[in-house]
Amino acid sequence: DVAPSRGLGDVYKRQNLYRVMEMKKLYVVVPCYNEEETLVDSTYKLTQKLNSLISDKKITEDSRIYYIDDGSKDSTWALIEKLHNENSFVNGIKLSKNRGHQNALLAGLMSVKNECDCCITIDADLQDDINSFDEMIEKFEQGYEIVYGVRNDRKSDTAFKRGTAQLYYKILSFFGAEIVYNHADYRLMSSRALDALESFKEVNLFLRGLIPLIGFNSCTVEYSRKERLYGETKYSLKKMVALALDGITSFSVKPIRMITVTGFFSLLLGVGMLIYSLVQWKLGNTIRGWTSLIWSIWTVGGLELLALGIIGEYIAKIYLETKARPRFIIEKVLDDKGEDGKKCK
Repeated sequence: DVAPSRGLGDVYKRQNLYRVMEMKKLYVVVPCYNEEETLVDSTYKLTQKLNSLISDKKITEDSRIYYIDDGSKDSTWALIEKLHNENSFVNGIKLSKNRGHQNALLAGLMSVKNECDCCITIDADLQDDINSFDEMIEKFEQGYEIVYGVRNDRKSDTAFKRGTAQLYYKILSFFGAEIVYNHADYRLMSSRALDALESFKEVNLFLRGLIPLIGFNSCTVEYSRKERLYGETKYSLKKMVALALDGITSFSVKPIRMITVTGFFSLLLGVGMLIYSLVQWKLGNTIRGWTSLIWSIWTVGGLELLALGIIGEYIAKIYLETKARPRFIIEKVLDDKGEDGKKCK
Protein backbone atom coordinates (compact mmCIF):
# COMPACT_ATOMS: atom_id res chain seq x y z
CA ASP A 1 0.00 0.00 0.00
CA VAL A 2 1.06 3.55 -0.66
CA ALA A 3 0.69 6.02 2.20
CA PRO A 4 -1.40 9.17 1.54
CA SER A 5 0.71 11.90 -0.06
CA ARG A 6 1.29 15.25 1.62
CA GLY A 7 2.95 17.19 -1.21
CA LEU A 8 3.87 17.32 -4.86
CA GLY A 9 6.98 15.23 -4.24
CA ASP A 10 4.87 12.43 -2.75
CA VAL A 11 2.44 12.62 -5.67
CA TYR A 12 5.35 12.29 -8.11
CA LYS A 13 6.67 9.26 -6.20
CA ARG A 14 3.24 7.63 -6.25
CA GLN A 15 2.95 8.20 -10.01
CA ASN A 16 6.35 6.59 -10.59
CA LEU A 17 5.49 3.68 -8.30
CA TYR A 18 2.26 3.16 -10.29
CA ARG A 19 4.30 3.12 -13.47
CA VAL A 20 6.58 0.40 -12.11
CA MET A 21 3.66 -1.71 -10.84
CA GLU A 22 1.75 -1.63 -14.13
CA MET A 23 3.00 -3.26 -17.33
CA LYS A 24 3.17 -0.90 -20.30
CA LYS A 25 1.59 -1.16 -23.70
CA LEU A 26 4.49 -0.48 -26.06
CA TYR A 27 4.17 0.36 -29.75
CA VAL A 28 7.25 0.27 -31.98
CA VAL A 29 6.90 2.72 -34.89
CA VAL A 30 9.03 1.87 -37.93
CA PRO A 31 9.02 4.16 -41.02
CA CYS A 32 9.69 2.24 -44.24
CA TYR A 33 10.64 3.28 -47.76
CA ASN A 34 11.58 0.49 -50.19
CA GLU A 35 12.52 -1.85 -47.35
CA GLU A 36 11.39 -5.20 -48.79
CA GLU A 37 14.87 -6.66 -48.23
CA THR A 38 14.92 -5.91 -44.51
CA LEU A 39 11.35 -6.38 -43.25
CA VAL A 40 11.27 -10.15 -42.76
CA ASP A 41 14.50 -10.18 -40.74
CA SER A 42 13.54 -7.03 -38.82
CA THR A 43 10.10 -8.45 -37.98
CA TYR A 44 11.70 -11.65 -36.66
CA LYS A 45 14.09 -9.70 -34.42
CA LEU A 46 11.44 -7.26 -33.18
CA THR A 47 9.03 -10.13 -32.46
CA GLN A 48 11.70 -11.88 -30.40
CA LYS A 49 12.38 -8.67 -28.47
CA LEU A 50 8.70 -8.02 -27.73
CA ASN A 51 8.21 -11.63 -26.59
CA SER A 52 11.23 -11.25 -24.31
CA LEU A 53 9.86 -8.05 -22.80
CA ILE A 54 6.45 -9.70 -22.31
CA SER A 55 8.10 -12.68 -20.58
CA ASP A 56 9.92 -10.27 -18.27
CA LYS A 57 6.54 -8.59 -17.54
CA LYS A 58 7.78 -5.22 -18.78
CA ILE A 59 5.14 -4.76 -21.48
CA THR A 60 1.64 -6.10 -22.15
CA GLU A 61 0.76 -8.79 -24.68
CA ASP A 62 -1.16 -6.27 -26.80
CA SER A 63 2.02 -4.32 -27.59
CA ARG A 64 2.50 -3.89 -31.33
CA ILE A 65 4.87 -3.12 -34.21
CA TYR A 66 3.63 -0.42 -36.59
CA TYR A 67 5.24 -0.29 -40.03
CA ILE A 68 4.66 3.03 -41.83
CA ASP A 69 4.95 2.64 -45.60
CA ASP A 70 6.11 5.99 -46.96
CA GLY A 71 4.92 5.53 -50.55
CA SER A 72 7.36 2.71 -51.34
CA LYS A 73 7.88 1.78 -54.99
CA ASP A 74 8.73 -1.86 -54.32
CA SER A 75 6.65 -4.56 -52.61
CA THR A 76 7.08 -3.16 -49.10
CA TRP A 77 3.34 -2.69 -48.49
CA ALA A 78 2.44 -6.13 -49.86
CA LEU A 79 5.00 -7.60 -47.46
CA ILE A 80 3.56 -5.60 -44.55
CA GLU A 81 0.10 -7.00 -45.37
CA LYS A 82 1.51 -10.53 -45.43
CA LEU A 83 3.32 -10.06 -42.12
CA HIS A 84 0.15 -8.55 -40.59
CA ASN A 85 -1.82 -11.69 -41.51
CA GLU A 86 0.88 -14.02 -40.18
CA ASN A 87 2.11 -12.17 -37.08
CA SER A 88 -0.24 -10.80 -34.42
CA PHE A 89 2.32 -8.15 -33.43
CA VAL A 90 2.46 -6.53 -36.87
CA ASN A 91 0.22 -3.62 -37.89
CA GLY A 92 0.70 -1.21 -40.78
CA ILE A 93 -0.09 2.24 -42.14
CA LYS A 94 0.21 3.12 -45.81
CA LEU A 95 0.69 6.77 -46.80
CA SER A 96 -0.88 7.90 -50.07
CA LYS A 97 2.51 9.03 -51.43
CA ASN A 98 6.09 9.52 -50.39
CA ARG A 99 6.22 12.36 -47.85
CA GLY A 100 9.73 11.87 -46.48
CA HIS A 101 11.11 10.15 -43.40
CA GLN A 102 10.09 12.84 -40.90
CA ASN A 103 6.46 12.99 -42.05
CA ALA A 104 6.21 9.20 -42.14
CA LEU A 105 7.54 9.09 -38.59
CA LEU A 106 5.04 11.73 -37.47
CA ALA A 107 2.18 9.84 -39.17
CA GLY A 108 3.02 6.77 -37.09
CA LEU A 109 3.37 8.71 -33.85
CA MET A 110 0.08 10.57 -34.25
CA SER A 111 -1.72 7.34 -35.18
CA VAL A 112 -0.67 5.44 -32.05
CA LYS A 113 -0.59 8.18 -29.43
CA ASN A 114 -4.03 7.32 -28.01
CA GLU A 115 -3.45 3.55 -28.10
CA CYS A 116 -0.21 3.02 -26.19
CA ASP A 117 1.48 4.01 -22.94
CA CYS A 118 4.75 4.66 -24.75
CA CYS A 119 6.25 4.14 -28.17
CA ILE A 120 9.73 3.62 -29.56
CA THR A 121 10.72 4.84 -33.02
CA ILE A 122 13.43 3.02 -34.94
CA ASP A 123 14.52 2.68 -38.57
CA ALA A 124 13.58 -0.47 -40.49
CA ASP A 125 17.17 -1.69 -40.92
CA LEU A 126 17.53 -2.04 -37.11
CA GLN A 127 21.03 -0.61 -37.12
CA ASP A 128 20.02 0.98 -33.84
CA ASP A 129 20.35 -1.64 -31.09
CA ILE A 130 16.93 -3.04 -30.10
CA ASN A 131 18.48 -4.44 -26.91
CA SER A 132 18.32 -0.86 -25.64
CA PHE A 133 14.52 -1.24 -25.45
CA ASP A 134 14.88 -2.71 -21.94
CA GLU A 135 16.82 0.26 -20.59
CA MET A 136 14.51 2.74 -22.32
CA ILE A 137 11.47 1.16 -20.67
CA GLU A 138 13.24 1.19 -17.31
CA LYS A 139 13.92 4.92 -17.72
CA PHE A 140 10.25 5.44 -18.61
CA GLU A 141 9.25 3.59 -15.45
CA GLN A 142 11.51 5.93 -13.47
CA GLY A 143 9.47 8.91 -14.67
CA TYR A 144 11.17 10.02 -17.87
CA GLU A 145 8.74 11.06 -20.63
CA ILE A 146 11.34 11.07 -23.43
CA VAL A 147 14.35 8.75 -23.66
CA TYR A 148 16.85 9.51 -26.44
CA GLY A 149 18.94 6.76 -27.98
CA VAL A 150 22.47 8.17 -28.31
CA ARG A 151 25.33 6.53 -30.19
CA ASN A 152 28.44 6.02 -28.10
CA ASP A 153 30.66 5.85 -31.20
CA ARG A 154 30.49 6.21 -34.99
CA LYS A 155 32.75 3.29 -35.95
CA SER A 156 30.18 1.89 -38.39
CA ASP A 157 30.26 5.12 -40.44
CA THR A 158 32.64 5.98 -43.24
CA ALA A 159 35.25 8.65 -42.53
CA PHE A 160 33.31 11.09 -44.73
CA LYS A 161 29.99 10.50 -42.97
CA ARG A 162 31.63 10.62 -39.54
CA GLY A 163 33.29 13.95 -40.31
CA THR A 164 30.21 15.56 -41.90
CA ALA A 165 27.98 14.36 -39.03
CA GLN A 166 30.22 15.95 -36.42
CA LEU A 167 30.39 19.16 -38.46
CA TYR A 168 26.60 19.08 -38.80
CA TYR A 169 26.01 18.93 -35.03
CA LYS A 170 28.51 21.73 -34.45
CA ILE A 171 26.82 23.95 -37.05
CA LEU A 172 23.37 23.30 -35.58
CA SER A 173 24.67 24.07 -32.10
CA PHE A 174 26.32 27.27 -33.36
CA PHE A 175 23.05 28.43 -34.90
CA GLY A 176 21.19 27.80 -31.66
CA ALA A 177 19.21 24.65 -32.48
CA GLU A 178 18.59 22.56 -29.34
CA ILE A 179 19.46 19.00 -30.32
CA VAL A 180 20.87 15.91 -28.61
CA TYR A 181 24.38 15.13 -29.84
CA ASN A 182 24.73 11.83 -31.77
CA HIS A 183 20.96 11.24 -31.62
CA ALA A 184 18.95 10.56 -34.77
CA ASP A 185 15.33 9.35 -34.48
CA TYR A 186 15.76 6.40 -32.13
CA ARG A 187 13.82 7.35 -29.00
CA LEU A 188 11.08 6.43 -26.57
CA MET A 189 8.19 8.84 -26.01
CA SER A 190 5.33 8.61 -23.54
CA SER A 191 1.73 9.14 -24.64
CA ARG A 192 1.83 12.45 -22.76
CA ALA A 193 4.85 13.57 -24.78
CA LEU A 194 3.08 12.52 -28.00
CA ASP A 195 0.05 14.65 -27.05
CA ALA A 196 2.40 17.60 -26.58
CA LEU A 197 4.09 16.93 -29.93
CA GLU A 198 0.71 17.15 -31.67
CA SER A 199 0.47 20.83 -30.69
CA PHE A 200 3.41 21.67 -32.99
CA LYS A 201 1.80 22.39 -36.36
CA GLU A 202 4.71 23.33 -38.65
CA VAL A 203 4.86 21.72 -42.08
CA ASN A 204 8.68 21.77 -42.29
CA LEU A 205 9.48 18.98 -39.86
CA PHE A 206 12.75 18.40 -38.07
CA LEU A 207 11.81 16.12 -35.19
CA ARG A 208 15.33 15.98 -33.74
CA GLY A 209 15.05 19.68 -32.98
CA LEU A 210 11.31 19.76 -32.31
CA ILE A 211 11.02 17.09 -29.63
CA PRO A 212 13.54 18.72 -27.21
CA LEU A 213 11.25 21.79 -27.28
CA ILE A 214 8.53 19.74 -25.55
CA GLY A 215 10.53 20.14 -22.37
CA PHE A 216 9.34 17.15 -20.34
CA ASN A 217 11.65 15.11 -18.12
CA SER A 218 14.12 13.38 -20.47
CA CYS A 219 17.33 11.36 -20.44
CA THR A 220 19.63 9.42 -22.78
CA VAL A 221 20.55 5.78 -23.30
CA GLU A 222 23.82 4.95 -25.06
CA TYR A 223 24.21 2.16 -27.60
CA SER A 224 26.48 0.98 -30.42
CA ARG A 225 25.10 1.27 -33.94
CA LYS A 226 25.43 -1.81 -36.14
CA GLU A 227 26.24 -2.03 -39.82
CA ARG A 228 23.35 -2.38 -42.25
CA LEU A 229 22.82 -6.04 -43.22
CA TYR A 230 20.48 -5.70 -46.21
CA GLY A 231 19.94 -3.16 -48.97
CA GLU A 232 21.27 0.37 -49.01
CA THR A 233 20.55 3.41 -46.90
CA LYS A 234 17.66 5.55 -48.17
CA TYR A 235 19.36 8.72 -46.89
CA SER A 236 21.34 9.96 -49.88
CA LEU A 237 23.74 12.89 -49.62
CA LYS A 238 21.05 15.11 -51.16
CA LYS A 239 18.51 14.11 -48.51
CA MET A 240 21.01 14.61 -45.70
CA VAL A 241 21.85 18.11 -46.95
CA ALA A 242 18.12 18.91 -47.20
CA LEU A 243 17.58 17.67 -43.63
CA ALA A 244 20.51 19.78 -42.44
CA LEU A 245 19.06 22.90 -44.08
CA ASP A 246 15.67 22.16 -42.49
CA GLY A 247 17.33 21.85 -39.10
CA ILE A 248 19.13 25.17 -39.41
CA THR A 249 16.36 27.27 -40.96
CA SER A 250 13.55 25.79 -38.85
CA PHE A 251 15.09 26.63 -35.48
CA SER A 252 17.33 29.65 -35.95
CA VAL A 253 17.32 33.15 -37.45
CA LYS A 254 21.08 33.49 -37.02
CA PRO A 255 21.76 33.11 -40.77
CA ILE A 256 19.63 36.21 -41.41
CA ARG A 257 21.49 38.13 -38.73
CA MET A 258 24.82 37.00 -40.16
CA ILE A 259 23.79 38.47 -43.52
CA THR A 260 23.22 41.82 -41.79
CA VAL A 261 26.63 41.71 -40.11
CA THR A 262 28.32 40.60 -43.33
CA GLY A 263 26.58 43.39 -45.23
CA PHE A 264 27.83 45.93 -42.70
CA PHE A 265 31.44 44.76 -43.02
CA SER A 266 31.09 44.67 -46.81
CA LEU A 267 30.00 48.29 -46.68
CA LEU A 268 33.08 49.21 -44.61
CA LEU A 269 35.25 47.29 -47.05
CA GLY A 270 33.63 49.16 -49.94
CA VAL A 271 34.41 52.51 -48.29
CA GLY A 272 38.00 51.38 -47.78
CA MET A 273 38.28 50.35 -51.42
CA LEU A 274 36.87 53.72 -52.51
CA ILE A 275 39.51 55.60 -50.51
CA TYR A 276 42.21 53.28 -51.85
CA SER A 277 41.04 53.82 -55.45
CA LEU A 278 40.98 57.61 -55.06
CA VAL A 279 44.51 57.60 -53.64
CA GLN A 280 45.75 55.40 -56.50
CA TRP A 281 44.01 57.64 -59.05
CA LYS A 282 45.63 60.71 -57.54
CA LEU A 283 49.04 59.03 -57.79
CA GLY A 284 48.41 57.99 -61.38
CA ASN A 285 48.47 54.26 -60.60
CA THR A 286 45.08 53.41 -62.03
CA ILE A 287 46.16 50.09 -63.57
CA ARG A 288 47.13 48.72 -60.19
CA GLY A 289 43.52 49.01 -59.02
CA TRP A 290 42.23 46.51 -61.55
CA THR A 291 42.96 43.43 -59.40
CA SER A 292 41.31 44.83 -56.29
CA LEU A 293 38.33 46.02 -58.35
CA ILE A 294 37.74 42.59 -59.86
CA TRP A 295 38.16 40.97 -56.43
CA SER A 296 35.59 43.35 -54.96
CA ILE A 297 33.06 42.70 -57.72
CA TRP A 298 33.29 38.92 -57.40
CA THR A 299 33.29 38.94 -53.59
CA VAL A 300 30.38 41.31 -53.17
CA GLY A 301 28.45 39.58 -55.95
CA GLY A 302 28.95 36.21 -54.31
CA LEU A 303 27.84 37.55 -50.93
CA GLU A 304 24.72 39.04 -52.48
CA LEU A 305 23.76 35.77 -54.13
CA LEU A 306 24.40 33.85 -50.90
CA ALA A 307 22.29 36.35 -48.96
CA LEU A 308 19.44 36.08 -51.47
CA GLY A 309 19.60 32.29 -51.26
CA ILE A 310 19.35 32.27 -47.45
CA ILE A 311 16.52 34.79 -47.44
CA GLY A 312 14.78 32.80 -50.16
CA GLU A 313 15.02 29.65 -48.03
CA TYR A 314 13.17 31.37 -45.19
CA ILE A 315 10.57 32.88 -47.54
CA ALA A 316 9.95 29.45 -49.08
CA LYS A 317 9.31 27.99 -45.64
CA ILE A 318 6.89 30.80 -44.80
CA TYR A 319 5.13 30.15 -48.12
CA LEU A 320 4.70 26.45 -47.37
CA GLU A 321 3.53 27.11 -43.79
CA THR A 322 0.85 29.60 -44.87
CA LYS A 323 -0.66 27.04 -47.25
CA ALA A 324 -1.30 24.74 -44.27
CA ARG A 325 -1.34 21.64 -46.45
CA PRO A 326 -1.59 18.24 -44.70
CA ARG A 327 1.78 16.82 -43.74
CA PHE A 328 0.64 13.35 -44.71
CA ILE A 329 -2.43 11.48 -45.93
CA ILE A 330 -3.07 7.93 -44.70
CA GLU A 331 -4.43 5.66 -47.43
CA LYS A 332 -4.75 2.35 -45.57
CA VAL A 333 -4.54 1.10 -42.00
CA LEU A 334 -3.95 -2.47 -40.84
CA ASP A 335 -4.62 -2.87 -37.13
CA ASP A 336 -6.40 -5.04 -34.56
CA LYS A 337 -9.69 -3.23 -35.24
CA GLY A 338 -9.62 -4.04 -38.94
CA GLU A 339 -9.82 -0.36 -39.86
CA ASP A 340 -9.06 0.73 -43.40
CA GLY A 341 -9.54 4.40 -44.18
CA LYS A 342 -8.01 7.71 -45.14
CA LYS A 343 -6.74 10.16 -42.57
CA CYS A 344 -5.12 13.56 -42.98
CA LYS A 345 -2.95 15.47 -40.56
